[in-house]
Order: sequence, then structure tokens, then C-alpha cells
Amino acid sequence: MIDCNGCLSCTVYQGGECLKGNDFSTTCEQSKEAYLDSESAKIFKVAAEVEAEHYMEWNRLEELIGFFQKMDWRRVGIANCIGLAKETDQLARILSRHFEVFTVCCKNSGIDKDDYAMPHIKPDRYEASCNPAGQAFVLKDNRTDINIIVGLCVGHDMLFNKHSHAPVTTFAVKDRVLAHNPLGAIYSGYCLRKVTG
Repeated sequence: MIDCNGCLSCTVYQGGECLKGNDFSTTCEQSKEAYLDSESAKIFKVAAEVEAEHYMEWNRLEELIGFFQKMDWRRVGIANCIGLAKETDQLARILSRHFEVFTVCCKNSGIDKDDYAMPHIKPDRYEASCNPAGQAFVLKDNRTDINIIVGLCVGHDMLFNKHSHAPVTTFAVKDRVLAHNPLGAIYSGYCLRKVTG
């Protein structure tokens, strides 16, 4: 067994030794222990079922619906960015055909940015801060079984995850420049030149 310093730099990674079940990391036993509690074990198993039964057939939305049904989750929370309100409305309508859905916008509670000495996008007017912890608390009050992120800002997504009482998955990642497709920065030579010099 060897210490794992990163899969992409690993000399055995390309040979697929871990893919063959050979343990080259010191974290294998810790990983196995992580799946012993009942909720983690069920999520782990259902994830494998969805992948095996619908590989290259279901899109992300279909996977969410099928996964939640297999988990017997009935109350779905959505924490969304106000900039993706239309997309969230459409998502909620679709999910409502199968589940009870509760949505909460990032600007809930109207926290003044000045209360936390935060910079403004437009300095000459009042700005409400996003409130990701508040989003998590609202969904906790609604006793959601699973929470979905739709386009929360970098950092706000982290705070939402930290304070969420239920497991969290992501449906959409915010990227204001690339139409919410962050991988576009990797696929585009123009974008790559901006970040690599």
C-alpha cells in the first residue's frame, strides 16, 4: 500500500489498478467505514443502482427523480439563486409531479450587506445580501429529506452545504459568463488563455 498524493499524478492510475480493486491508498479502510451508517449506505447503494440501470440513458433531471424515488424521499427542498428563478420554477413544477417541493430564494430575510461590511455591486443603493444559511434553515423548518442547489454563488453554496440538515445535491452551477456551464472554461481555448496567461 502506498500513500495517495493525487490520482492524476499517480503512476498506477493510468494502469487502472484501483479500478481493478487493488488498494494503493491508506484511506481505503476509512472509506469503507464511511458507508456503514444506514443513510450513507443507502445513498451509496442507490447511486450504484441508478448508474447501472440507466447508464447513458437518463439525464441529470431524470436521475434526480429516480434517485429520490429509490431513496423514498418525499420532501424536496430547492435553494436557488434569484438569477435562476425561472429555471427553478420550471424545475419545481416538474418535481412537484412526484414530490412535495419547497423553494427558498437566496435573498430570503433581506439581510443588509452593510450589516456585515460587504462590498456592493452598485455602491449608491441598498443591497440585500444572499443568505445561504437562512436558506438551509428555511428548508430545515420544512423538514425536507433532500436539498437541491440551483445556481448559488461560489462560497454561498459552501455555506448552504455546511448548514443544511439534509443531504445536498446540485442541479445547476452558477457561471454568469458561460451560461451556467463552468466546463465551458475548460473546453474553450479563449477562456483557458485568460486563466493560464
